[in-house]
Amino acid sequence: MTPALARTGPGYGRSEKPRIRLMIVDDSMVARAVLTRMLEGDGGFEIIGVAGTAEDAIDALAQVRVDIILLDLEMPGAGGLKSIPGILAAAHGAQVMIVSSLAEEGAEDTVAALALGAADTLPKPGTGRFNGRFAEVLMGKLRAIGRVRDQDSPPAQPARAASAAPMRVMATEPLRLLAMGASTGGIHALSAFFQTLPPKIGVPILVTQHLPAPFMTVFARQLSNAAGREAIVAEDGLRLLPDRIVIAPGDAHLTVDISGGKLVARLVRNRSASGCLPSVDPMLASAAAMVGPEALGVVLTGMGRDGLEGAIALVAAGGSVIVQDEASSAVWGMPRAVADAGLACAILPPAKIARRVAARAGAE
Repeated sequence: MTPALARTGPGYGRSEKPRIRLMIVDDSMVARAVLTRMLEGDGGFEIIGVAGTAEDAIDALAQVRVDIILLDLEMPGAGGLKSIPGILAAAHGAQVMIVSSLAEEGAEDTVAALALGAADTLPKPGTGRFNGRFAEVLMGKLRAIGRVRDQDSPPAQPARAASAAPMRVMATEPLRLLAMGASTGGIHALSAFFQTLPPKIGVPILVTQHLPAPFMTVFARQLSNAAGREAIVAEDGLRLLPDRIVIAPGDAHLTVDISGGKLVARLVRNRSASGCLPSVDPMLASAAAMVGPEALGVVLTGMGRDGLEGAIALVAAGGSVIVQDEASSAVWGMPRAVADAGLACAILPPAKIARRVAARAGAE
């Protein structure tokens, strides 16, 4: 496979916004051609290379630099799923976007791809259905996760490790609840977090991850395996036990309540400030109302501002919030909103967040 040469058409100069540079990895010649024509027709994207196998893509990435790799999961050779770690290792910081029929048909493979580091997924439509809604959604996702760099400019400076806003001091009250929220890139970040977190921190763990409802059971199973502890999808009234991960279902917000002096899960479906379902905001806001300074929130990678309103409530109640740093985030949207508002007590990659949580819980 010979990578396509970078194209610079009329008017594409140093003064114009660089296009998002893509590599398409798909064994279907038709799919490669349709995606190339569709994306280059937009003007905001540039196809730097195409490959029919993951092995060819890895070879090509040694010679070219891209912002995003569009990867099919069903391919000859090692296949797309098993090749994600190798592609990411060769990608020089580029993100992987899964575009595959398996993203719809096989939730297991899709969640596994996200856990391995893919930034996002999108079901690939049948032949003749690449235009319309699919094109709009794909381009929107690519713009959100694209790390656009001008190929002719000097190497980028390291991403900001911290916000300009001042840091808050971590609360010192005994920890009673850990509440975590994430979106794009969150499954990989959660895996990295839990692989570092000690087996026992002595408090319940709530997780709100933006995913459709059909994926949640698979997500819970895979997170349990990665975390080495029980992870279950929340049910209304479920008792929150120490060290058990309780996950928001895809069709309701996960909140916390106190019944008989014990923490329990409550599921609500009212509209959230962010418009997301499930949303991080109600989870953090309920933690603020129920346990205040004894709650710790964590906001990981994701698009948008979900979690900001909840973080405001939690900090106002005396609680604390840690956010993921820009360098390790697939999309520094949700954590940045909290950091820029001056609500974070730390801005760290997932493994270091885990160590900070362990220290707060006295479980180092």
